[in-house]
This record gives sequence, C-alpha cells and structure tokens, in this order.
Amino acid sequence: MTVRHVAVLGSGQMGSGIAQVFAQSGYEVTLYDLQKEALNQSKKQIERLLLRSIEKERITSAEKEATMKRLQFTRELSDLKHVNLVVEAVVEDEAVKVELFKQLDDMTSEDTILASNTSSIPITKLAAATQRPEKVVGMHFMNPVPVMKLVEVIRGLQTDDRTYKKVFQLTKELNKTAVLSMDFPGFIANRILMPMINEAIFTVYEGVASVEDVDTVMKLGMNHPMGPLTLADFIGLDTCLSIMEVMYEGFGDSKYRPCPLLKQYVQAGWYGKKSGRGFYIYT
Repeated sequence: MTVRHVAVLGSGQMGSGIAQVFAQSGYEVTLYDLQKEALNQSKKQIERLLLRSIEKERITSAEKEATMKRLQFTRELSDLKHVNLVVEAVVEDEAVKVELFKQLDDMTSEDTILASNTSSIPITKLAAATQRPEKVVGMHFMNPVPVMKLVEVIRGLQTDDRTYKKVFQLTKELNKTAVLSMDFPGFIANRILMPMINEAIFTVYEGVASVEDVDTVMKLGMNHPMGPLTLADFIGLDTCLSIMEVMYEGFGDSKYRPCPLLKQYVQAGWYGKKSGRGFYIYT
C-alpha cells in the first residue's frame, strides 16, 4: 500500500510536530482535535516554526507555503475515513487510546495502518481493540519532533512484517532514524531515561542535593545537554509519572517505583513547564 494521506490525532506539541514533519516531507496531512482553539494554536505553532526555518535559511518561502497547503485541520473523525495512515498522539491515557482505536477501526479502510505515538502504553493492547491487529504499530517520535531525528518503531505481538517494514521505511523517508523496539514497558528510550529521572527526583526527595545541583552534576559531570530535572519539567511531570507507573505495573519490579515527590508534584498540578511550575518556576 502506498501512503499518500496521513491523519494525525491530537494537536498538542507532539501531534503538531508530527503533522508538520509529514507535511514537509510531501504528504497530505489531516490534523484532528476535538478542540477548535487547540487546532488554531497548532496552526500558529507550525507556521511560527516554518518561519523560523526560513530565517535560518533551512527552507524557502515557497516550501513553507507548500507545506501549509498540505495541512488540513478538522474536528470531525469522519474526515479521516480515506487516509492511508493514522498516527495517534492524544493524551497518554490507556482507556482513551483504546476507545479511539476502536473508533478508527470502524471508520477507516481495512488497509489503513493505525499507529500510536504512545511513550509507554502497550501496542499489543491497542491492537487487540481492533479487527486489524496486524496493522497496528507504534511510532514513538521524540520531542521536539521537527528537530529530533529518532523514531522508535514498536512492533506489537500481532504486527505483521508488511506493516512493520512499511512504517520503518516511511520513517526513513521523513529524514528520521528508525530503530526497532519490541513491545515491552517503556520500549527503549523511556526504559532507560525515566528511571534516571526518577532517581534524580529521589536524590532531591531524600535531601542528598538541591534541584540545581543535581542538574549541574549531570550537565557538567556527564556532559548531558540539560539536567534530568529540567528535562522532566520539559517532558511534563504528569507524563513522567504515567510512564513510571506503566513500567512499575508491567515489570512488577520495585526499581520502577515512582518517587513519592513526583506523585506529590503531580497531585499539586505542578506538571512542569506547561503548567508554569515543576522543579523550576516558569514565567
């Protein structure tokens, strides 16, 4: 099957970035969200990033205009019935995603590939909610999507060779580097990253060091571009907690136990940069 028209579900930071990357690579893209204001903000964000690329002489004005013409914005799921590939990027909530995959299974062509940008929820479980489990796959983009080169292609238990190979090749056509991950909690990136972030939070929680000093050690001592607590704020502490809980439940291993301080911050609504406060305060 040739992929010409892609649907992206969810117009948040990840969904907007995924839509932009596909549109810049020549695909027709329909970006779906329930909220009109969210779609308006997404369109502004994409235009802003494209203008910045013009300023840095990475693209031309003509390329920017062509990209925007390939983008459609909709609040109607029925507008997705003729797409060849769906990339779901809604809230990291298993029940929401499962219900959405059931709806997509009913309304799209039986040949349409259904992909999820989930960072932790089992692809196998999402696939089981459909009548086409062999055509369900994970496409986990990194944030910010237009900049980061990596995409984890996650193969669920039921994903067939044709679907996996198609999505793996498609990822390369987006000028991204594709890596294969089997469908286990946290996949590759978050299985390694999130325990490090969680341990950094434990270091603060137990009074070993301040937030600033933890980040300084990892930046200057380990040559990380940003400290783990700054990164946690950027990812979203609610998202970090959700991923840790999925791994803790999935493996049943205490090394994945979320730090109580992380839970407390999320309970307080301190999600990080997006809420204005996390381990740092943002104005």
